[in-house]
Amino acid sequence: MRIGICSFSFHQSLWDGTQDMFGYIKDCKALGCTQLDPWNFHLAPLLARDDEVRTNPDAPLIADFEEEYIQKVIDAAAEVGLPYGCVAADGAHIYEEDIAKREGNRRVAYRWIDIAGKLDAEQIRIDACGPGPKDIPDPVFQIMVDGYKDIIARADDLGIRMIMENHMGPIQYPDNVLRVLDALDGKLGLLLDTGNFAKGHREEGWRRCAHLAEALHVKTHNLDEDSVALEMVFRLLVESGYDACWGVESMVKGVSEYEGARLTIALIRRLVAKFQAEQT
Repeated sequence: MRIGICSFSFHQSLWDGTQDMFGYIKDCKALGCTQLDPWNFHLAPLLARDDEVRTNPDAPLIADFEEEYIQKVIDAAAEVGLPYGCVAADGAHIYEEDIAKREGNRRVAYRWIDIAGKLDAEQIRIDACGPGPKDIPDPVFQIMVDGYKDIIARADDLGIRMIMENHMGPIQYPDNVLRVLDALDGKLGLLLDTGNFAKGHREEGWRRCAHLAEALHVKTHNLDEDSVALEMVFRLLVESGYDACWGVESMVKGVSEYEGARLTIALIRRLVAKFQAEQT
């Protein structure tokens, strides 16, 4: 069984300075993960140059001085024997109303695709858009589709699968998730976040999208409630034959982030075993 932890699960530890990328790698190994799923904020020395790349078309996508840090991150993962799975790249989303911002984000997307390539990551998550209303006008939709075609080609050249998450704005609605995926005709994968569908659309999203998932963020807040609520989506995933990584995005109240991740992994293992047993 493949297990990974999106490093957003440790965002408070990152903010307060008690964990960095190297601590995240060690914690993933200790928690029994089979891969590393870094959120780009954990790669803080690299994130620091995103604004330069975004605003300056002549800036190199990866500066020479960044190569040393990237190699250290590669070496740290090799030391614990964990490959890179999914890199979640915030700040690289495709649609912005302002053309200059859109073009800047595209350069940042290229940058993180190239970084993911250096890490030999399996997948990269880049969002379709930021916050916004539910409806996607046709011209906006076409920008999203054309943008994905562009970055998918770059990722494909590096052997990386491009995936979209039901994350923000209109892409929190199942109709829009499926509309984008259908337009890309199998060239774009889905990172299914169990908790990110818009209010009132969560179970609809599970029913309509679970069979398409190529990666997961299992969202947890209150484990007593989550263990009941998540049964539906876990049953759907197991019945659909999901065999990719079971990813953790834990924000469990009342415990440390490390303990929240550990408890979420235990919950995942229990629910998968339960519904796999029903299949036999």
